[in-house]
Amino acid sequence: MINQQDGQKGGVDQTQNFPEQVPRQVQEQQPGIEEQMDPQPVYIKEGYQGSDKLKGKVALISGGDSGIGRAVAVHFAREGADVALIYLNEHADADKTVALVEAEGRRALKLPGDVRDAAFCQQAVERTVKELGGLNVLVNNAAVQYPQDSLTDIDDEQLHKTFETNIYGYFYLARAALPHLQEGDTIINTTSVTTYRGSPTLVDYASTKGAILGMTRSLAGQLAEKGIRVNGVAPGPIWTPLIPATFPAEKVAEFGQETPMKRPGQPAEVATCFVFLASDDSSYITGQVLHPNGGEVVGG
Repeated sequence: MINQQDGQKGGVDQTQNFPEQVPRQVQEQQPGIEEQMDPQPVYIKEGYQGSDKLKGKVALISGGDSGIGRAVAVHFAREGADVALIYLNEHADADKTVALVEAEGRRALKLPGDVRDAAFCQQAVERTVKELGGLNVLVNNAAVQYPQDSLTDIDDEQLHKTFETNIYGYFYLARAALPHLQEGDTIINTTSVTTYRGSPTLVDYASTKGAILGMTRSLAGQLAEKGIRVNGVAPGPIWTPLIPATFPAEKVAEFGQETPMKRPGQPAEVATCFVFLASDDSSYITGQVLHPNGGEVVGG
């Protein structure tokens, strides 16, 4: 088992004793740096035992260096998958995630670049297939968000960056991946609780997350006869680097308090949803969304 502190075999799980309220903190640039967070997110739960659910598979994860992406990478590796990680420029976070994957006895591939670039997405898929021997699971997870109190404050630059990162990148990667996917393979898209209830200060972000839901359901129907399943995960407030890189310090300190569980969720508490959807355990599930959100009841 991976030790949260040093990446060695051992076991320290902070999920149960994680503070209900996190300290005030901010980061200046998205998508944020995990090693600067206080406290560190929990990316794997104590006692999680892999059972070869993904043995021999290859996964490609966007936003795979930290947060939910890191947790998914480590869980996938513990289940027997090799993992390719797309990330923007957070090299230290990516290096740690690679070390964690390799500590599980699996191969890891770093793919720095911008998912807004269709050519890069094509190259990322091609390198994954060439260097890891194939592609079985695509996890679309990269995202940005920029709060604005008024729609009139969302300028064209922000609008384009949010849509190009959060939904165009999903299309680019799925389109590039499809020729390599076969019966039994999967695509998993990260959407959000904001898809279902909206967010007054994240109108553009919530709109992209709604688009991801539409993409997931539509692509699932298109690919069902090929035996390729497409599903989504809609996290609620999860303690990832994007949070201190998005909100002012006072909002960060209150993060997650509005949920019925009165705390932010941990990446480890989301990653198991991805394991389930990537594995044969969910063989009769496609076009659906799982909701690790701390108890908020949403439709769909």
